[in-house]
Amino acid sequence: MRERWSISLRLTLWFGSFFFLGWLLFGVTMWLNLSTTLRAERDQTLSRRIDRFQEVLGNAQHEVQSERLGDFLEFSRATGNGLNEVFRPDGNREFSNTTPAAKKFPWPSLIGMQAEKYSLVVSGGQSYRVLLRPVNVGNRSLVLACAASESPNRLVLGRFLVGLGASVPVFLLLGSAGGYLVGRRALSPVDEITRRVQSISIGNLSERLPALNSRDELQRLTETSNAMLERLESSVLRIRQFTADASHELRAPLSIIRTSSEVALREPQLGGESRKTLLGIVGEVERATALLNDMLTLARADAAHGDLLWEPVDLAGLAEEVCETATPRAQQCELSFAISLPHDQPAMIMGDLFALRRLLWTLIDNAMKYTPHGGAVGLSLTAEAGSVVVEVTDSGIGIAAKDLPYIFDRFYRADPSRGDVEGTGLGLAIAKWIAQMHKAELTVSSEPGHGSTFCLTFPLAGK
Repeated sequence: MRERWSISLRLTLWFGSFFFLGWLLFGVTMWLNLSTTLRAERDQTLSRRIDRFQEVLGNAQHEVQSERLGDFLEFSRATGNGLNEVFRPDGNREFSNTTPAAKKFPWPSLIGMQAEKYSLVVSGGQSYRVLLRPVNVGNRSLVLACAASESPNRLVLGRFLVGLGASVPVFLLLGSAGGYLVGRRALSPVDEITRRVQSISIGNLSERLPALNSRDELQRLTETSNAMLERLESSVLRIRQFTADASHELRAPLSIIRTSSEVALREPQLGGESRKTLLGIVGEVERATALLNDMLTLARADAAHGDLLWEPVDLAGLAEEVCETATPRAQQCELSFAISLPHDQPAMIMGDLFALRRLLWTLIDNAMKYTPHGGAVGLSLTAEAGSVVVEVTDSGIGIAAKDLPYIFDRFYRADPSRGDVEGTGLGLAIAKWIAQMHKAELTVSSEPGHGSTFCLTFPLAGK
């Protein structure tokens, strides 16, 4: 499945991208504006030079040819690095003796020229801006030509591009940081809502999401979620009450049925078939009573009425007591029962003695149920730094990997081979609840065909 990016990351990328594109558009616009401005200034400089050029020639029109040439050369050397020239309309030079730069320069063609025009000429690997202007000096028609290198403008534009490129990482960093900060600030209420929703379970449906006064979509989301939680809490409370009431009310008629059946079994004249039927009734009533008791226990647990009595408990001593009770059962099932308990020091925890006894017995009973004759069951207890670890192992049929995540769910039964074993499907669910009430961690590891290991980790008293 394709991994989805978080909203915060997407906002960061979007904000950074838009910020960068905006900066890029601004940079391109500024570059075009700078290029146009420099070109306009260059053209204006050429126009002013030709104006001055025309003025010089106009003032020298009554001078002899040699004096006019001197004025021209003096002007050319003083302006434009000598890139000035005077042409006749047929393209020939007005002055045979001109500057070396003007002689080598590839001036544009004058054929068909009627008005002033600008041209771009490449000479010696450099670009030049050229202005040609037809003028009348006295009674003569001439074409004045001036050229200026584009190198200064290109140098300015190049430096601008270098600066523009060098600022790319800075603007990307600023844009991404801005997007991240904006995203985190905008989504921080969502993170808080997520944390609160994750902490709400069937055991604390009375919790509500924090109220927001942002007057936006987040406020509507929290209000809608709180309304939904209120409806769920009401429905779950009705289900819990029904389960508790039904379990409680059914216990009395079941007790009557069992008592009546047991009384009938005392009759000496009772036939074999009738006795067999009554024994079956007694067995079914016992199983139904056990199921009702388990359902009532879970109903009270869901309603947070566990009625647990907290006191210091020596878990090692309790485990030894439970194992002594389970040993005859193991012998009856032809199972080897290995016990490993520390005898040098007690393992004291805070808990309810009755609930802890039920927890240990449930794990041992579960191990014996799913271990065939001739197998092995074991219990070990070790005291580690700040905790007590209890492991119940068996060499039974094991649990498939697909069933492990659901093994503590109510009424969950795994593969058919496990379903052949009698049980209510609530024992491990109750064990999980007792462990949670004692702030203990209950985990399971298993390999089909090789057995299972249930591990309980309790915090030591005072830890």
